[in-house]
Amino acid sequence: MQMRWWPWSSLLLSAGMLLGCFPRGDPSQPIPTALVPAPQPARRLVVVLPGRGDDLAGLRRSGIAQAVQSAWPDADVVLTGLALGYYLDGRPEQRLHEEVILPARRRAYAQVWLVGASLGGTGAILYERAFPQQLTGIVLLAPYLGEQPLLARIAAAGGIAGWEPPPAPATTTGDNFQEVLWRQVQDWSRRPEAARRVWLAYGSSDRFRDANAMLAPVLPPGQVLVREGGHDWSVWSPATREVLERVGSGG
Repeated sequence: MQMRWWPWSSLLLSAGMLLGCFPRGDPSQPIPTALVPAPQPARRLVVVLPGRGDDLAGLRRSGIAQAVQSAWPDADVVLTGLALGYYLDGRPEQRLHEEVILPARRRAYAQVWLVGASLGGTGAILYERAFPQQLTGIVLLAPYLGEQPLLARIAAAGGIAGWEPPPAPATTTGDNFQEVLWRQVQDWSRRPEAARRVWLAYGSSDRFRDANAMLAPVLPPGQVLVREGGHDWSVWSPATREVLERVGSGG
């Protein structure tokens, strides 16, 4: 499904996604990446998508690479600069696929995982919808899942199973991208084998906790982690380590 995010500025502003001075990246350039090599021979790759406030330097400071490799010392970690500007410019999931995931697959990793925080969690869901079954697993860290009007409609329907989305759009815009996210969640609810590839972690005081709690029942209970804290890496990095330890050495 082709994404066009350029008309979404007003919607993202209303969602608080453009407030403050956050890294936007330069979408005229390739997605920036930084490889953190595995301390052991690498058989897995973990790709990290940033939140709205993260650049590569911020991801390095976050401790996410160390958290991944403390659980999986055989994992290369690729930190990405897929910042807000790439979403607004269009085709973030296509560019992620072409510039990061496909080159990684050529290195013949046994597993490829995607970790997305906040806005990056949104990107991970959209990537999975556009390119199903490309990944071994997905870790969603407090993903942004849309605004209250849609969330209220889903809750009023008794949850995602009872929600009837509008007809599937030909393209994704600022008017329908939230429905696209929740269509993917609904697909997970109907295909348990797909849901088993998805993990969710968020803080008990996270500003997105209510929306994340609506996603949680779709996933196996052991794959939802709620830990003390808010919307930041002090929650997400340790939670990622715990997720990967639960997945285990076999993955």
